[in-house]
Amino acid sequence: MNELQAILEGFESSKKSGEITFLATVVKTQGSTYRRPGAKMLMTNTGRIIGTISAGCLENDVFAHTQQRMSDGEAIVVTYDRTASEDILWGFGLGCNGTIQVLIERLDKESTPNAIAFTQECFQKKHLGIIATVFAIEGSLKVKLGSRLLLYPDGKIITDIKDANLIKSLLADSQAAFANEKSRGNIYQLPLGSAEVFIEVIQPPTPLIIFGAGYDAVPVAQFAHALGWQVTVVDCRANEATRARFTMPCDVILSRREIVDKQVFIDAHTVAVVMTHNYLDDREILKMLLPSPTSYIGVLGPKLRTERLLEDLRLQEIDYTTKQLKKLHGPIGIDIGADTPEEIAIAIIAEIQAVLRNRSGNFLRNRNQPIHQYDESNPKLLLTT
Repeated sequence: MNELQAILEGFESSKKSGEITFLATVVKTQGSTYRRPGAKMLMTNTGRIIGTISAGCLENDVFAHTQQRMSDGEAIVVTYDRTASEDILWGFGLGCNGTIQVLIERLDKESTPNAIAFTQECFQKKHLGIIATVFAIEGSLKVKLGSRLLLYPDGKIITDIKDANLIKSLLADSQAAFANEKSRGNIYQLPLGSAEVFIEVIQPPTPLIIFGAGYDAVPVAQFAHALGWQVTVVDCRANEATRARFTMPCDVILSRREIVDKQVFIDAHTVAVVMTHNYLDDREILKMLLPSPTSYIGVLGPKLRTERLLEDLRLQEIDYTTKQLKKLHGPIGIDIGADTPEEIAIAIIAEIQAVLRNRSGNFLRNRNQPIHQYDESNPKLLLTT
C-alpha cells in the first residue's frame, strides 16, 4: 500500500470514529527538499498521523498548527524557510537547504469540491484526475485559500472558484496536465489580482500483470504491492494451488495461453512481466502484448531467448513496429548483479519504476540535473485579459 492509499483509508476510518481530520499538502518547494509538491499527511485531533511531508522534522509543527490556528476551519499555508538562521532558531533541521510551503486544511466530508473523495473516486474507477488548488492570493479575486477546481477525464469540472478568468486559465492548464501527466505550480496574473495554484495529477495505482505464477513471481508481486500497485497474476497452467502461494492482496487468474487475451484488460498505464518459464506460453503472451497499449513489457530469460521468441513471431508473418519493440525489455531488470528471486524482483520493479518515471536507472551521483524534474522554482506566468 502506498502513502496516498494509506491516507485514504485513514480518512475513512477517522470518519467512522468521529475524529476531526486535517490534511497537509506540500504545494511548493524551492531548492533541495526531502519531499516534493503533492506530498501529503493526514492528521486527526487525537494525534494520529499518516504520511509524511518531510524527513520527520516538520510533522509535529504542522500538527501543532492544526491545534492552534484552525479553530475557524479555514485553510492556512505555512512556510518553512531554508535560511540557516531560521533553522537554528526553530530547530527543524531541514538539512536539504530548501523552502517548503504547506497547505493545511480541515477536512469536511460535506465540502464541495472534496479533494479526498475525488481522489478516492480516481482510485476506485482507475482513471486520472486533476486537482488544481489555490494556495496564495493577492488582490480582490473571488477565491479563497484552498479553493479548487477538479477535472475529470471526460471534461467534467467541479469548482468553488468564482473568478471566471481564473477558471478559464486553470481549465486550459489542467487539460494540459492530463496530456503530459505532470504536476506543476502556476502563477496567474488576473485583472483583479493574482493567484498561485498547484495543479496536481492524481494517478491511480499502477496496474501490473505478472504472467507466470512460479515461486520467483511471488517477490515481484510482494514488492509491487508494497508500492501500492494493483497486481494481477496470470497462471497459464490453471493450477489451483497458485491462489495459496500469493497471499498478498492481488487478483489471480487461472487461464490457458489460448484464451488469456480474453481474460486480462490492458491499457496505456498497464505494465506487464512475462515469467511463465514456458516458451510456448511466453510466445503467445508476447504476441498479445506487443500490439497492446501497455507501456512496458519485461521478459524473463536470456537475450537470445527473447530474440528467438521474436523470430518465431516473424515466421508467423507477424511484424512489429519500432515503437512496439521499444517497450520490450528482455532480459528484464536493472543490472544490479541479481541472483536470488528476491534480488531479481528488486531489479525488475526498479526497472519498471524507472520506465514509468522516464529515467535511466543509473547512479544518482552521476546525474548532472536535479533529482526531481518538477520545476516549481520557476512557475509559468499566465496573463489573462
